[in-house]
Amino acid sequence: MKIALPDNQGRTSPYRLHANPVAALPVAANASRVVFAAAHVVADPFADADPSGSPALDWDATMAFRRHLAGLGLGIAEAMDTAQRGMGLDWSGALALIRRTRAELPQALVFNGCGTDQLEPGDARGIDDVRAAYLHQAAAIQQVGGRLIVMASRALARVAASPDDYASVYGAVLAAADRPVILHWLGPMFDPALAGYWGAARFEDALETVLAIIADNRARVDGIKISLLDKGKEIALRRRLPPGVRMYTGDDFNYPELMAGDPQGHSDALLGIFDPLAPAVGGALARLDAGDTAGFRAALAPTVPLARHIFRAPTRFYKTGVVFLAWLNGHQEHFIMPDGAQAMRSLPYFCDCFRLADAAGLLADPDRAVVRMRRLLAMYGLA
Repeated sequence: MKIALPDNQGRTSPYRLHANPVAALPVAANASRVVFAAAHVVADPFADADPSGSPALDWDATMAFRRHLAGLGLGIAEAMDTAQRGMGLDWSGALALIRRTRAELPQALVFNGCGTDQLEPGDARGIDDVRAAYLHQAAAIQQVGGRLIVMASRALARVAASPDDYASVYGAVLAAADRPVILHWLGPMFDPALAGYWGAARFEDALETVLAIIADNRARVDGIKISLLDKGKEIALRRRLPPGVRMYTGDDFNYPELMAGDPQGHSDALLGIFDPLAPAVGGALARLDAGDTAGFRAALAPTVPLARHIFRAPTRFYKTGVVFLAWLNGHQEHFIMPDGAQAMRSLPYFCDCFRLADAAGLLADPDRAVVRMRRLLAMYGLA
């Protein structure tokens, strides 16, 4: 099976597909790692919606994708960055999403993003405003029976004067949690407004603040997700976590190594890349569960070039690649995104996504993927 794909000069050459999709296996109920996929949302391309307001979603397709993830045994990290939270999806849309997922998948493992995005950073007068915004979202999520992922706050990054301000705000949010939460340390490569988070420019100083917050609230912390795309920093935090506090890797570049672990410990996973990689996760984890660490890493190794490509700089636009692959794989009939984010990557980027997904066995139906790729090429004037 072939398709003519262009290079970055528009010159086309034939590409022969591997056309060898991975066998999709569910994650075992007693798997040795807890794995969450941060799930994307599907826009309604026919809605005449105000671009400045909450986006109109295709709820049928959005929820069908969550059933796909749950059917493969993955936990769902709901209303997170992958769903364009704060980058197209506002708090009202996020809460509607959280409610629907809770109602339609009551037995699934779901944690939900709790942030402050109803508060514009420029409107925050101080940490009291940020604290109130967090507590408002926490109450709304918990009212429908949801678990919390405490997301990083742009408003807090703007108004906090010291690490003590972070400790004060996070302490209040954790005190209000009815069950242990997941903390989320998101780096500026994902959101430039979060530079200097935890009140420190240096990782080493930020690390001490985070560890102090966890130590002061140990019983209320299930784990922490770190998204800095730096395995050394993740391992440094992991080795200092209190017993029983999970490290959830958010490293979409180095997840096989970090999940495999070392003699001092391992990472569980909460990853945006597990949205498109979901069919490959269960089979890989089955090898790890059987004690075959090398086999686990070998199973995921072909997915790493794709992940690194999808999350290449500017990293915050990785969602475009995720949704593009969902379209290629038939999970939705288009890849129109909230806030027009489908325009944030180039045609050569999409062509490389196609090649790398094929090489990783992540084109579920290669014939369909070729048809859809040809449609995209035609939009760019390539018949």
